[in-house]
Amino acid sequence: MMQLKEILKNKGGLPVIVPEASTVASAIRTMNQHRVGSVMVQGPGGEPIGILTERDMIRLYAEGESDFETMLVKDWMTTEMTIGKPSDTVSEVLAIMTVKRFRHLPVVDDGKMVGVVSIGDLVKAKLEETAFEAKVLREYITT
Repeated sequence: MMQLKEILKNKGGLPVIVPEASTVASAIRTMNQHRVGSVMVQGPGGEPIGILTERDMIRLYAEGESDFETMLVKDWMTTEMTIGKPSDTVSEVLAIMTVKRFRHLPVVDDGKMVGVVSIGDLVKAKLEETAFEAKVLREYITT
């Protein structure tokens, strides 16, 4: 069973972080620059204190909020997050993300954020794992 630490190792890079005092517009530009669907907000100890996602931006706009240049991330970020551990398995986390209907999961080790996995990262890993299992089974059957 593949664990989140393996996905983070293969994915590389640290999570994209913005300060809680950033404007929403700045967070949007940061997401665009890094080609990611979310930005993490980190506390002084390295722990995640919030997340702002593409879905949040769409919801804000749909609700009539549009002054992204003055709106602060701290006022609009999601603070109630599910947190993953490096030892969590892909299957466990995929099930949680599907049931709770969210697409980005911060991964924390020893109180510090070590990465973020998206549902796309997990689906890709699951497909690779399934393809490998199928290959091994085919080889077993033909020998």
